[in-house]
Amino acid sequence: MTEPETITTPGQEAEVVACAQQEDTANVQASADVHALSKEELLARLRDIVKSRSVNSHREVMAIKQALFSLRQREINDEMNAFVEAGNSPETFSANPDEAENEAKDLMAEFRAMRQQYLEAEEKRLEQNLEAKREILARMQAISENADSVNVHFQEFQELQQKFRDIKEVTPSAESDIWKKFQLTVEQYYDTLKMNKELRDLDFRKNLEAKRRIIEEAKALAEEPDVVEAGRRLQLLHAEWRETGPVSKELRDEIWEEFRQASGTVNRRHQEYFEGRKAEEKANEEAKEAIIAELQGIDRAALKTFAAWDEARERVKGLQEKWKSIGFASRKVNNDLYARFRSECDAFFTARTEYFQSTRETFQANLEKKTRLCERAEAILAEGDFKKHIEEMQKLQAEWRTIGNVGRKYSDSIWERFSSACNRFFAMRKEQNAARHTEETANLNAKREVIEAIRNIPADADRNERLRAVKELQARYEGIGFVPFKQKAQLQADYRAACDAVYAAINSARDKERRHRFEGQLDSMRDDARRLGSEQERIKRQIEAKSQELKTYANNLGFFNVKTSAGNSMVKEMERKMARIEDDIRQLREKLAMVEAAQTTK
Repeated sequence: MTEPETITTPGQEAEVVACAQQEDTANVQASADVHALSKEELLARLRDIVKSRSVNSHREVMAIKQALFSLRQREINDEMNAFVEAGNSPETFSANPDEAENEAKDLMAEFRAMRQQYLEAEEKRLEQNLEAKREILARMQAISENADSVNVHFQEFQELQQKFRDIKEVTPSAESDIWKKFQLTVEQYYDTLKMNKELRDLDFRKNLEAKRRIIEEAKALAEEPDVVEAGRRLQLLHAEWRETGPVSKELRDEIWEEFRQASGTVNRRHQEYFEGRKAEEKANEEAKEAIIAELQGIDRAALKTFAAWDEARERVKGLQEKWKSIGFASRKVNNDLYARFRSECDAFFTARTEYFQSTRETFQANLEKKTRLCERAEAILAEGDFKKHIEEMQKLQAEWRTIGNVGRKYSDSIWERFSSACNRFFAMRKEQNAARHTEETANLNAKREVIEAIRNIPADADRNERLRAVKELQARYEGIGFVPFKQKAQLQADYRAACDAVYAAINSARDKERRHRFEGQLDSMRDDARRLGSEQERIKRQIEAKSQELKTYANNLGFFNVKTSAGNSMVKEMERKMARIEDDIRQLREKLAMVEAAQTTK
């Protein structure tokens, strides 16, 4: 029985196809991480490929091209957003030229020309090798058919075999046929020609030793950790098997079966690897579909404020970062998924740009309305009849609150103009109502007594009792009427300081209690790494939510910034809320540090 010229046997087609995909797999793996590189790193990698003339890196070059295109598109979107946010029309936008983009185009053109030249030369070389092998094979067939002169031509036949083996690659479509003819010719030579038995047996023993070594190496590949590398090396062993001469007839079937079984083990591992990779690609596809669905689920029509759009933008950017962390889906859907993902992102940022542009027009209309209110308030102030116009001035303040925001550029100045007129109106009105001074002085003394009572709340009393006492005193304080204007700010500061001191003491005790309880919770988690990790992620999410809430308050505070001496209760209340949020963040970070310490000492 003759030996098969390749590893393909009935039922093994899938294994051979899987092995043939190894080069594509290597190229895909080589380019899998290019989307994580910066533009400078991508260009540097592209230069290295061109400089080193790595013509087989075409898949990596295409991946670099796509990554550079994605980076450039994001840069253009960011430039356009900044251009529109500066008050310009998007129709007049023109992207800044990018030298890196031009360099990338030149490098890719050079790579394409270089690869085309390589492929043409490679095709020509393979054709020449095929022709040379056909000439050698023709001479070998002539020798094998002339039985009378076999001893004379034995040395030449051996040399022709070696020459045939030394010529490696040929045109792929002809490789199987040329090897089959070669093996048939060699087997015919050894099986049918009458030659010296001792020389024949010596050659058979040499071939048997070589094939047993190949079998041992094939068996060792079953333990190779890198399945793809094992498949590649198995292909090399099969090529070496084909190049090795025959063994004696009684051993041919046995030794081939042993090699086939060793090959089957490696091929099964290789096939299982690719099936696992398909499952991973399917999971990646589902994860990317989920991100696209989440992008599609953002209700852009419900985003009515800058803060809402900024919060949505952070959410989109988070999804973009999550997309980068997910590996490739299958090749047939990966590009389509990315196109849909980019389409959803672009649609969001385009809608955001349009919103910012239309909102500026609304800001301008609000500015005109508020300017008219300022002019009327200043006219009332100039008349000097404060009793007559008190209701109108209050109506102006009420109307002011119904008007929306103006651009940040004018927010402080227009508010300062209006509040200054209002504050001066009410301050001068108070000066005309000197009769109220006695009552305001009495109110001042009463509020000072309340402040002193707050300060004297026993520090060692029960927490609930202290809370009840301070709230009752606060209610009494708020029920007392106006105080002299000049003492108002200092009195309020003293009141707030006294309240803050009591609440700080109460909160300190509460914080210690909470810390003690949390330490108890940590003690129950110390031997459970999963629970510790889950608790760490939960606290991080709380810190992120509180930080976003603090950022929202800081942004809103910009619309109510007050620089007058009278101050503004709304601004102060927002500042107190921000202080509480900052304290919450501080406590959460202390908890996070405790969790991380528990993980370290575990």
